[in-house]
Amino acid sequence: MKINRILKINGTVLDKSHLKNHLQKIASNHNLNSQSQKDTYPIPHMIENCRVIYQVYNLLNEHLKLGISIHPAGEWLLDNFYIIEETVKQIQKELTLKKYTNFVGIANGQYKGFARIYVIASEIVAYTDNKIEKKELEEYLASYQTKKTLSMEEIWNIGIFLQIAIIENIREICEKIYSCQIQKYKAESIAERLVENKGKQEQHFKTSEIKKIEKGAFQDMKYPFIEYMSYILKRYGKKGYSYLKVLEEAVEMTRK
Repeated sequence: MKINRILKINGTVLDKSHLKNHLQKIASNHNLNSQSQKDTYPIPHMIENCRVIYQVYNLLNEHLKLGISIHPAGEWLLDNFYIIEETVKQIQKELTLKKYTNFVGIANGQYKGFARIYVIASEIVAYTDNKIEKKELEEYLASYQTKKTLSMEEIWNIGIFLQIAIIENIREICEKIYSCQIQKYKAESIAERLVENKGKQEQHFKTSEIKKIEKGAFQDMKYPFIEYMSYILKRYGKKGYSYLKVLEEAVEMTRK
């Protein structure tokens, strides 16, 4: 089974004038084909992205029930997941393989075979951090068209490809949320076992829920773990003081 290629454009935020110049430059470099290649069809990967987002959404709901604090971006996801879900369903319906391959394709470079309008949309999303106003989008497309003309079909459908690129970014954010929440869960589990000295039957935060918990409680520490563990131990007051001291010593050791 042939795996579809994935379009991934990483970029730092550019101001409007720099992004317009960037779009003019890539337009000059684009050689074109009359069609896009089937193996660049973005729907299968978008569905996979949605699956990952859904898993993180479920994890966040579980953590809410357990009283674990939620990452700020996680709060946004909880409020907006239904919009993402509906958007994915709509894109699946609208962007058939036949429709996709009929878009003008890129004939050269690392994005060879991808629909040109998909590449342009992904470039815009990558360099604006998902913040795109209608007027600015019109200016970006006009900048590209100083070098190469877009078809009306491409312009009418850019919204679909912007959404696909934004969903890709949301998936990446969800992976960071997942890592942060797992570190918090790990901290709760350790505190429950060490400070409260609960047996397996009494524990709310089961170690089996985590794929891997290090043998040493404070080994391989990540910032969310340190921050949250410190918060938990302070919550215990005098009971958690000795453990807080061990944590601080372990953090100091990692800095040397």
